[in-house]
Amino acid sequence: MKPELTLLAWSVLLMFVQMLVAVTGQLLQVGLPALAGNREGLPVPAGWAGRAQRAHRNMLENLVLFAALVLIAVAAGKTNDLTLLGAQLFFWARLAYAFVYLAGIPWLRTGVWTVSAVGMALVFFALF
Repeated sequence: MKPELTLLAWSVLLMFVQMLVAVTGQLLQVGLPALAGNREGLPVPAGWAGRAQRAHRNMLENLVLFAALVLIAVAAGKTNDLTLLGAQLFFWARLAYAFVYLAGIPWLRTGVWTVSAVGMALVFFALF
C-alpha cells in the first residue's frame, strides 16, 4: 500500500478518536439520557468538551479534502516524495492540532492548522 494511503488510514483513526473524546465530553456535561434521546435542545458543550467537538468538526472538514487529494494522487499514479511529505505534514500536524485545540492554545492551534493546510497544498501541487 502507498504510504500516503497509510497516512490517510491513520488520519481516519485520529478522527474517530477525536469523535470519542468529543462524545465523552458531552456525556459528562449532559448525561447519557440526553445523548441517547433525539438531541434536540442540547446545550452547546463548554470548556474542553466544546473544544473537542470543534476540533473533531474541523478534522472532518479537512479530512474530506485530504482524502480526495490522496485518492486522486494514488489513482493518477502521481505519488512521489512531495505527496508523501504533504501527507506526513497533514497527519502529524492534525495530531498536534487535536492536542493543542483540546488544551485551548489559540495561536499555536492556528499555526498547526496552517502546517496541515500546507501538507494538503503539497499533495495538490504534486498532481500537476
